[in-house]
Amino acid sequence: MATGQRLMRAIRVFKFGGPEVMKLQSDVAIPIPKDNQVLIKVHACGVNPVDTYIRSGTHNMKPLLPYTPGLDVAGIVEAVGEHVSSFKKGDRVFTVSTLSGGYAEYALAADDTVYMLPEKLDFKQGAAIGIPYFTACLALLHSACVKAGEIVLIHGASGGVGIAACQIARAYGLKVLGTAGTEEGQNIVLQNGAHEVFNHREVNYIDKIKKSVGEKGIDVIIEMLANVNLSNDLNLLSHGGRVIIVGSRGPIEINPRDTMTKGSSIKGVALYSSTKEEFQQLAAALQAGMEVGWLRPVIGPVYPLEKAAQAHEDIIHSRGATGKMILLLK
Repeated sequence: MATGQRLMRAIRVFKFGGPEVMKLQSDVAIPIPKDNQVLIKVHACGVNPVDTYIRSGTHNMKPLLPYTPGLDVAGIVEAVGEHVSSFKKGDRVFTVSTLSGGYAEYALAADDTVYMLPEKLDFKQGAAIGIPYFTACLALLHSACVKAGEIVLIHGASGGVGIAACQIARAYGLKVLGTAGTEEGQNIVLQNGAHEVFNHREVNYIDKIKKSVGEKGIDVIIEMLANVNLSNDLNLLSHGGRVIIVGSRGPIEINPRDTMTKGSSIKGVALYSSTKEEFQQLAAALQAGMEVGWLRPVIGPVYPLEKAAQAHEDIIHSRGATGKMILLLK
């Protein structure tokens, strides 16, 4: 190793597998930003379900081993590459992606994935914006093309993406219905824009949703767990309704005729396949939300870096989400 090389703590993954493959190391070289890169001193990093899929090797994205997980960080700019003009040392920022991984004391990111963090939001909230809010915005505004006055059901509304979707949908004039699996989760959903909330652990909750919306049905469903809910979703839709799949953990059998009778559609979203132009549009919408005040990330469980494996265990197996899961480094 080069003499004088600065070192940091970081989670490293040397093989794909369960949460136990994540190892905390204290002798990882701090990256040096080049060209259009920004080096960020990480204060907080978001933990997302996609992080666990990538770590397990079951996701389309398979980073070269070893790697450091983590996409959305918030912190202070430490240094910038020679072609960066939008940011300078000392800026408060958040990211929607990283080049070197966010489960670390320092993270490298391309400057077009870095955004200024307003003073009114703390670093934990900053780390809760990237994946959740950009995904929810993509699902609602680009994929579903929602219109004011439409009814949206956010299936699994108490997690990071779900809360973001509630806030965005309410800000854009939709009637917002949400589901959650715990009383605490249901309260969070109501506090963040939903007009009504339903407990998706109740046997008859689908009937309660049908009773609430009446004959017309639901215009848009934002679906976090399609392998469980998609078949029911299709029966809840209005004529021309659309299901936007944000998350799925396996296969499900559906009857295609359910889409034919209502002229409904099913569309999947993946943030990493969005274009730079789409990211700019999403960022503009969310920037407005920060300025006006409807973008208010809700923080759930917080873990130190050394408990990253426990965080991965909990985000998949916990009984119900209650806000955005965060790794705190400061």
